[in-house]
Amino acid sequence: MKDPFYPSYVELSKSAFQQNISFLKNYIGKEVLFSSVIKGNAYGHGIKYFVPMAEECGIRHFSVFSSDEAREASRASTCGDTHIMIVGMVSNEVIAWAIERDVSFFIFELDRMHAAIREAQRIGKPARIHLHLETGMNRLGLDPDNFEDISRLFKKHRKLLRLEGICTHYAGAESVGNYVRIQEQIEKFREYTSWFEDQDIEAQYYHTACSAAALNYPETIMDMVRIGIAQYGFWPNRETYMNFVKRYPNIQAEHKDPLKRVISWKSKVMSTKKVPAGEFIGYGNTYLTSRDEQIATVPIGYAHGFGRNLTNVGIVLINGERAPVAGLVNMNLLTVDITDIPDVTKGDEVVIIGTQGEQEMTVASFSEMRNFMNYEVLVQIPSTLPRYIV
Repeated sequence: MKDPFYPSYVELSKSAFQQNISFLKNYIGKEVLFSSVIKGNAYGHGIKYFVPMAEECGIRHFSVFSSDEAREASRASTCGDTHIMIVGMVSNEVIAWAIERDVSFFIFELDRMHAAIREAQRIGKPARIHLHLETGMNRLGLDPDNFEDISRLFKKHRKLLRLEGICTHYAGAESVGNYVRIQEQIEKFREYTSWFEDQDIEAQYYHTACSAAALNYPETIMDMVRIGIAQYGFWPNRETYMNFVKRYPNIQAEHKDPLKRVISWKSKVMSTKKVPAGEFIGYGNTYLTSRDEQIATVPIGYAHGFGRNLTNVGIVLINGERAPVAGLVNMNLLTVDITDIPDVTKGDEVVIIGTQGEQEMTVASFSEMRNFMNYEVLVQIPSTLPRYIV
């Protein structure tokens, strides 16, 4: 039962997610730990909805960016053996919370290492940490100049620190333009991890691969992978898909994309109106009817992530047909031309992203209309909208 209070809603396909997980696990290897990346409200899918669904599909490890996402994921989890890993922001004041709840977190500066030791000692429980090494991303990460201090601290406080992982992140593994830089990072990571091993510091997991790295550089698949965009049914970009097809031509031969989109975004027709030829529609004079037209209003606007730059170029699906946006996209509604779509009435389903009949509005096509990436479109879908598992 859809909540009638909301102007639109999101559907998450459990079967699509299960297919993606099966394909990805088969590709990376069954023995490799699959960490589901759910930052950015699970890429717009909704953490509190996505986590229980993912757990039902066998996922037990989740990566978040920040401690607030970790808390939301923890509250959403229904399995006692699920683990959450913070790859980014956790303030020193929250480290105690993470330690108490067995949430692991990245160490990419000495200050956080000192805070982890201090809180672990106070609580009487080891902190579960991952050493994030700087290999060339130049964003976050322990520089080689920090290695001696990290090694000294770890050896001195071994009982207070549980080294779950040593990791890094690649600077654009989705593009061949970054090939040389990625190769240099791979080499540096090998060199640095060897140094730590020489210091008798070894981790349970070595992990560097995100979706793009795992798909483009199989050698980066180690003990764990951190898979984000691919699990939701999207290739990091077209280039990654084409490279993958070159390596596995049977996929192209079958004309079959192994990744299935998990998300659909839907609304309904709010009202319909006849507009005579020669009239402007909506604010200003951006759209002039060239004939007698039938116009439908849809309660979606730029406040919901349907940008103003989709004025007169955006498309939605109604009754299995493509309905073009006619006029300015407003804050809370848009108008579409339904003149050539018969029998449209108030309450009819409107698909912003997803499939209706034989037509599909993909996130990729929606992205191209907005000049955004898949990632940007997904995370702008309002978190306040209800999500339904189908």
